Amino acid sequence: MAAPAVRRAGWGFIALFAAAYLGATLQLLAPLVVTLALKVDSLVGSDRAPNSLALVTGIGAFLALFANPFFGKLSDRTAGRYGMRRPWIVGGLLSGFGGLLVVAVAPTIPVVLLGWCIAQLFFNALLAAMVAVLPDQVPSSQRGLVSGVLGIGLPVASVTGTFLVQLFTGNQLAMFLAPSAIGGFFVLLFAGVLHDRRLAAADRPAWSWREFAGTFYVSPRKNPDFSWAFASRFLFVSAYAFLVTYMAFYLLDEIGSAESEVPRLIFTGSVVQALFIAAASLLGGPLSDRTGRRKIFVVTASIVYGLAMFAVAVAADVNGFLVGMAISGLGFGLYMAVDLALVADVLTGTDTAKDLGVFNIANALPFSIAPAIASAVLAVSGGSYGALYAVAGVCAFAGAAAILPVRRVR
Repeated sequence: MAAPAVRRAGWGFIALFAAAYLGATLQLLAPLVVTLALKVDSLVGSDRAPNSLALVTGIGAFLALFANPFFGKLSDRTAGRYGMRRPWIVGGLLSGFGGLLVVAVAPTIPVVLLGWCIAQLFFNALLAAMVAVLPDQVPSSQRGLVSGVLGIGLPVASVTGTFLVQLFTGNQLAMFLAPSAIGGFFVLLFAGVLHDRRLAAADRPAWSWREFAGTFYVSPRKNPDFSWAFASRFLFVSAYAFLVTYMAFYLLDEIGSAESEVPRLIFTGSVVQALFIAAASLLGGPLSDRTGRRKIFVVTASIVYGLAMFAVAVAADVNGFLVGMAISGLGFGLYMAVDLALVADVLTGTDTAKDLGVFNIANALPFSIAPAIASAVLAVSGGSYGALYAVAGVCAFAGAAAILPVRRVR
């Protein structure tokens, strides 16, 4: 069944959608940036923490590869009085919150791993349904604008999460759950007022094993533009994964910060980065709509972000680190403002949540692969996080090159 015609989105909807997207992002970002690394460090010590963190984040990200398209497909097939997206938004939020609770009280690394896997599974169900709201509710002529506004969600989530974490330093339960509870409030508010798409039971496609296998796949032959966009996002997010996953260890070992100072420094860096992400997102998205172009913005953003990673790599002190974070904000904000609009424009089918779920593999897979690559880079470089961030810069440059073959979008 073809998707219904999409009417122009009002500012009230856009603002509430952005707040909910921020809240959804906060669920996973706050643990990844600060609390998960500190939790692991408190259980096994600084010598074993990098490998233990790699295990936890790697397996969790691997599950996310399958969770996002799988739950997206279920969302596309959901028929009922509550709509197609709302059940997965609410159910994913509550179940994921339970996973974070397990992580917060975990006495051992295996229990941390269990809780993080639960959180990854169900927060990805939430995100799959949330992202599908963009093509469901927003016409193509507004997608750059709305993507730009949504792009602000990431820096605000990063700043909010690190701010709340530092407020509750010393109380691991509050460090994990306070950001999630606040973000969850906005998600539930949005779910409550959303005029959700509804699918009649008679229009639901028949289930088959072949269709199930297709849940995790979009044919490169039928949609090569989607494949190139996927490759670009994968490479770009790989650079981001190196930055956020190892930021705490970078500040400890490369910059020489005291452990007690790490949450504050990450918060400061997040604020600096957020200001530039917000500016780039708000300017880049509408400008992309106005010019009718997407690719040049994505290429420029990737190059800027790559330069930022090299700036972080050569930083000798906190000030150098903050300069790199500022430059990364420009690249990241511009990329996230336009890339999601580009992907929505190249989708050709009606299974939007499923296809966007497949695309989200490009967001999740780097967090599974990056720890293995990082371990190899650190081993070869004698533990140099500067070398690791130089590799991140190369990944971002490759992401710029990958978007060039896209044909359907200018």
